[in-house]
Amino acid sequence: MNHFAHLVLSQPTLESTVGNLLGDFARGLDQHSLPRAVLAGLQNHRAVDRFTDTHPRVQAMKRSFSRERRRFAGIALDIYFDHLLINHWEYFEQRHLDSLIGDFYQRMSAGRELMPHDNMRQVTSRMIEYDWFGSYRDIDAVAESLDRVAGRIRFSNRFENAIEDLLRNHEMIRDGFIEFYPELQRHVAELALESF
Repeated sequence: MNHFAHLVLSQPTLESTVGNLLGDFARGLDQHSLPRAVLAGLQNHRAVDRFTDTHPRVQAMKRSFSRERRRFAGIALDIYFDHLLINHWEYFEQRHLDSLIGDFYQRMSAGRELMPHDNMRQVTSRMIEYDWFGSYRDIDAVAESLDRVAGRIRFSNRFENAIEDLLRNHEMIRDGFIEFYPELQRHVAELALESF
């Protein structure tokens, strides 16, 4: 799952918002320095990733990628899952999508002091400024995001134009996601890692 889905699966607090985003920025972080509620959000993020990465449907989706892009299929699927979640919102959620995105941005901005380093503050500021979550409605924005990721990989790769694999397998991935995501919602609810 990518940033948007992690926040959808979080609690409506500053600490949960920061913690559930922190999973992508936690390398080298002293977790013992985190407030309890932020740490619980980080643990929730990691539980979501574990469940997603090991799920048979998601593993089948990864195998559908071309050989040269398969190594990065999980990254491509994470971003594409945000696109699918937003574009099939009514299947999963009753909350108003645009209002929820606004709430996420407000909490991300207000939670800056809880963010443990500048890189996280800079990236979340760009998310807000460029409306990353709203842009994921558009498949062209997803393609651009994937190519930006490819450009940041530190070694030679064939990940560019990963959108081709996603579009070629769109129906299988979409249908698999629509079946998989409610299982993930139930898993998070059963774990209740952020319930104190």
